[in-house]
Amino acid sequence: MKVAGVEQMRAMDHRAMAELGIAEEILMENAGHAAVSVLARGVGIRDKKIAVFCGIGNNGGDGFVAARLIHAGGGQAQVFIIGDSEKYKGAAKTNRRILSKLPIDVVAVDSVEQVCHAVSHCDGIIDALFGTGLDRDVGGPAADVIRLVNRSGKRILSLDIPSGVNGDTGRMMGCAVKADDTVAFGLPKIGNLLYPGYGCCGSLYCSHISFPPSLYDDGAVKVATNDYLHLPPRDRSAHKGSMGEALFIAGAAGYFGAPYFAAMSFLKAGGGYSRLAAPASVAAVVAVKGSEIVFIPQAETGAGSTALENRGRLFDLAEKMDMVVIGPGLSLHPETQQLVRELAGSITKPLIIDGDGLTAVVQDRAVIKRRQAPTILTPHPGEMSKLTGRPIAGVEENRITVLQQTAQEWGALIVLKGAHSLIGLPDGRIFINLSGNAGMATAGSGDVLTGAVAAMYGLGLPAEDAVRKGVYIHGMAGDLAAAATGEDGMTAQDVLDHLPAAMDCDREKGAAYFAERYAVPLVV
Repeated sequence: MKVAGVEQMRAMDHRAMAELGIAEEILMENAGHAAVSVLARGVGIRDKKIAVFCGIGNNGGDGFVAARLIHAGGGQAQVFIIGDSEKYKGAAKTNRRILSKLPIDVVAVDSVEQVCHAVSHCDGIIDALFGTGLDRDVGGPAADVIRLVNRSGKRILSLDIPSGVNGDTGRMMGCAVKADDTVAFGLPKIGNLLYPGYGCCGSLYCSHISFPPSLYDDGAVKVATNDYLHLPPRDRSAHKGSMGEALFIAGAAGYFGAPYFAAMSFLKAGGGYSRLAAPASVAAVVAVKGSEIVFIPQAETGAGSTALENRGRLFDLAEKMDMVVIGPGLSLHPETQQLVRELAGSITKPLIIDGDGLTAVVQDRAVIKRRQAPTILTPHPGEMSKLTGRPIAGVEENRITVLQQTAQEWGALIVLKGAHSLIGLPDGRIFINLSGNAGMATAGSGDVLTGAVAAMYGLGLPAEDAVRKGVYIHGMAGDLAAAATGEDGMTAQDVLDHLPAAMDCDREKGAAYFAERYAVPLVV
């Protein structure tokens, strides 16, 4: 599903009205109907007391429609307006006037004390305070009301986005409503799907409010959820060479886990032939645990990392592979970093660069820009900071825009790892992945990801789809691991061990499992 930024959504609203002749009142009416349909699922309508908190913009107008529909459905709505009610315009003003002619209590709120009794005695709460138009931190009576409703223990439905969440970034603007349900209008907003905003939404729904597909599927909207992709069928006459061959250039003294997890995850996710080029002393240790991996011991630097003298042999081997992975646990030794740059500039096969490999190519970005074959970079926020020259906080504050700019600048597919990892393409498209959990925030988990992505390419998916599918399968394996062990104490080994189950689940249940577990938001 497409995901809109705030300005994109405003433009969509304008097009619906100006080009298609869909009146603003119709859009607001449809938003109110969608809200009440979600409310009916959770709290109910008939004989229920619902406190509706409205701001002074169109989000408040949506709340007015919902209040009227609650009244029409046999419920009791009490509306609380926070802000100057003389500022209503257009459809919001019209719906405010309609409420004045109905037996619905409408109270202008100056202090939180005015709403305490209603909140204590209601069956549910509708949050229609700010929507996506918020551009400053919440303060005054609105902040007090948000804190009150969050403490109330009542079921909360937010309209469009929980009030206090930035629609473009998911950032909390001072304080934010912690909703049980949220219904987005037109399209989900970026802030609905990125943390911490996603964590404020509860169960997420979306209503297209009568927009035609030509609006909400517009190619100009570059952000989307990472929706289901089918795996190629596994040929019953397949052999290890036909299921993909990958070379992993990884490992250094003291870094035994990263090369193991990367090379082994390729096999666990269905890849056929995994070769690990690691310093000889490292290969000997990793081989004890990963005997299925084919080892190519490398000459070492004095510090125990892969020496530059291996360049020719590694290049020759890389050219025989389907994909090459370089960087996990490779070390920051200057000679090894130079090796990375020279190999990245000469290897003509698809290349995944992770970990210490990213630090190496930052020193010479032209190496990546000159490549013709697909290049995949898999940074965490700290590594993305190095790629962009921005502080980590600057990366985290606006992940979508930073990723779009960086993928275009580098000409690479980039996976920005984290809660709801993002996949960025050079053409500006971004996919938000919804599988995975907080238990995967553990050393080695990213190394498992690189092998999973390489495996998807080995199974026959094109590079773009391999990245998307690999990120999804990696997250699903983490979710299966969490279901088995709990999130606390999960390790990369747990994620690795659940890759075969994730692949089996994907092949057996496919799109149906995705729809049940990860198809967020649900369309109403």
